[in-house]
Amino acid sequence: MEVIKTEIEGLVVIEPKVFGDERGYFFECFNEREFTEKVGPVRFVQDNESKSRYGVVRGLHFQKGEFAQAKLVRVVRGAVLDVAVDLREGSPTYGKWHAEELTGENHRMMFIPRGFAHGFSVLSEEVVFQYKCDNLYCPSAEGAVAWNDPMLAIDWRIPAGDVILSEKDKHHPFLYEQ
Repeated sequence: MEVIKTEIEGLVVIEPKVFGDERGYFFECFNEREFTEKVGPVRFVQDNESKSRYGVVRGLHFQKGEFAQAKLVRVVRGAVLDVAVDLREGSPTYGKWHAEELTGENHRMMFIPRGFAHGFSVLSEEVVFQYKCDNLYCPSAEGAVAWNDPMLAIDWRIPAGDVILSEKDKHHPFLYEQ
């Protein structure tokens, strides 16, 4: 696997080595030894999968305190614009974000360390999205930043009139209100 550093410390894009032929393809989604050598140690304890349609924006979500989660995210089918926002207190890149197009074809993954808000917009007709977490989900530790925070000014690559949000995601505070 190739690890591509972003401008935000600890946030990396991963390109697995894909073996393809006339039958299809094969690649390792996660190899603990190689991940530890190239990214750092992590112990994943929960895998999640979601299915969404074009225009859905999920996020920007995070878990607080001892329930913070690092995530390894990828797309099985379709395409998303995946976004991570640095919320680490004292970080020189606090409030900065990085976006990466993840697709079922490019097989790219993004590793999002603890202390980040995370979200994605669905660019394809449908997407199947998977993520590994290093901590169990805790409803009472939920946090979120508004997807349309003007200070972040994230271009989700979806026209505003096409954005589909959960009722919950319509009401998150801006970053400065955290």
